[in-house]
Amino acid sequence: MSPWVSLLAMAVALLIDRRWGEPPAWAHPVVGMGRYLGWLGPLLSCWRPWLAFVGGALAWCLGGLLVVMLAWFAQGGLSQCPWYVQVPLLGALLKPLLAWRMLRDEVASVERALGESLETGRAQLQRLVSRDVSQLDEVAVRESAIESLAENLNDSLVAPLLWFAVGGLGAAALYRFANTADAMWGYRGRYEWAGKWAARADDVLSWIPARVTALLLCLSAGAVPAWSAIKTQARATPSPNGGWPMGVMALLLMVRLSKPGVYVLNESAPLPQARHTAQALAWAQRAVWWAAAWCAVLIMAPACRAGGSH
Repeated sequence: MSPWVSLLAMAVALLIDRRWGEPPAWAHPVVGMGRYLGWLGPLLSCWRPWLAFVGGALAWCLGGLLVVMLAWFAQGGLSQCPWYVQVPLLGALLKPLLAWRMLRDEVASVERALGESLETGRAQLQRLVSRDVSQLDEVAVRESAIESLAENLNDSLVAPLLWFAVGGLGAAALYRFANTADAMWGYRGRYEWAGKWAARADDVLSWIPARVTALLLCLSAGAVPAWSAIKTQARATPSPNGGWPMGVMALLLMVRLSKPGVYVLNESAPLPQARHTAQALAWAQRAVWWAAAWCAVLIMAPACRAGGSH
């Protein structure tokens, strides 16, 4: 498929996301991935640890192979069509693998809900996070929203775009499956053994994108914190990747972000206020455009090298 088609399809996907947001659940591939994982998860969690690990790894590989094959077949079929058919259809297929508008709107809604009451803010935050929010105060709710914005900027936008740029629709679909599997299985407790493979696979596929996301946030803010400070904050979280965009966001905003009992980022800084959420959203939006620009360069680089060799 022509690099120009991929480039224009990426633009179409971003435009669809900006204008219409998410497709209905019945047509959403990530919902389908979740149903597959949700069906197998309870079965695997009943097995002995070693068997649950093997079963979880095999289930992940089977699901990943399925989504990659479907995506490659779809992209391959489109390659037989005229470019003006390829572009909108490939863009429409890529769009469900991105979720920037939904993330932006959900984070903004948490801040608006906090303006009404703490209970409303907690209820809105619960749409973003999987942990218990019933004991969080106003500051903790705001911290969680900003942390989710930074971490999910990578998971929902930068990483799938980067994988699309280097590997096409199949690579983006595989990343989205891996991220969904980690979100559903990658926790200690019930799914710990069944989800170990899923958690490590997501760590591997998110390793470069998470660090790119941190850099994009610096570009968006027009500032770069000290490298030693970035590394310190990145190591403060259990995740090898989530601490990079979250830590950079805390440093750029010059606020403290934390998850009670788990980590504290930029500990000596003041607590975030409503204006910090607005600033974080503005920087994240700029980071989206920076990500699109970088991915455009990655998509077009092979064509430019080929042209320069003649």
